Amino acid sequence: MRRLTSLLLLVVIAVAAVGTYAVKEEPGWYIRLRYPLKYEAIIRGHANTYGLQPAYVAAVVFTESKFEPGAKSSAGAIGLMQLLPGTAQGIADHTGGHGFVASDLYVPEINVRYGCWYLRQLQTKYADHPQAEDLALAAYNAGQGNVDRWVAATPAGEPVRIPFAETRAYIARVHELERLYRRGYGL
Repeated sequence: MRRLTSLLLLVVIAVAAVGTYAVKEEPGWYIRLRYPLKYEAIIRGHANTYGLQPAYVAAVVFTESKFEPGAKSSAGAIGLMQLLPGTAQGIADHTGGHGFVASDLYVPEINVRYGCWYLRQLQTKYADHPQAEDLALAAYNAGQGNVDRWVAATPAGEPVRIPFAETRAYIARVHELERLYRRGYGL
């Protein structure tokens, strides 16, 4: 019995050591275990089409829906990239998506295509600003109207202050996940 207890203690110590190492160092296998990458071909394809980094798109998808195509927010945003039906209708109108219906947003291919198009549009809109990438993510999360007001209220030469804590956390989370997806999956 004493041997079994000693062996069990050694196993527990070994598992704890591996767990501590994995959390601290985040090796590729740990990243892939903790942060799955579903719909990789769709993400890579549409990211490339719209000139986005696949790791960036994967980070947005994970942050928005954790790769759950049936996700729906309390605000009515739908699918992997959590698009509002009105926003998606506008994207469909701009991109020739005739016959669009809101339930199309549950289809990963359509949702990611529209989400990538929208992210590209936001990046282009804020491209001349020093905080362009963060402002595009802020607009994706909090809306373009809010971001436009924040930019307009910011004196020249000063950084735009994002007053929504949730949006600041969203931006930080996407950047962190982008780094992890790049390391863990080579995106």
